Amino acid sequence: MPQINQLADVAFSQFFWLLLVLAIIYFGIGRGMLPKILSTVEARDNRVAEDLANAERARSAADEIEAAYRARIEASRGEAVKVTQAAKQATGREAEERVKAADAEIGAKVETAEARIRAATDAALAEIETVASEAAQEMVAKVAGLKVTSARAAKAVKAAMSNG
Repeated sequence: MPQINQLADVAFSQFFWLLLVLAIIYFGIGRGMLPKILSTVEARDNRVAEDLANAERARSAADEIEAAYRARIEASRGEAVKVTQAAKQATGREAEERVKAADAEIGAKVETAEARIRAATDAALAEIETVASEAAQEMVAKVAGLKVTSARAAKAVKAAMSNG
């Protein structure tokens, strides 16, 4: 049968073209697509590192605010004690009533300052949680290809922050 006799000639030609096409595909993917994939991974890593650095800066700022708050509280308390003792020694009941009013005023200022600092700390922590939640959503979407709701991401971030 002539079809079988020419099988060897046709097969070698087909093997040659098959190898040529596979080599073109291999080098096309290796030279064309691989650098794009690597640059995407590098960009994602840079973004994650940047988000983590931003979160750390926000956390350190909140820590500085808290330290300043504690220092002001201690200074205010020390000052209040000194004012109270000097006023008690210098005058009688009248001065004592004025000192109580001053203590109440200082206490109100301290409470106001505490409330402001507490609000600033809470806002900074909320900002950290928001940034971390958004970063977690983006990372899951890019790495795993899954879509995570913002509520679920926020819950995961809160759990991670409470553990760490």
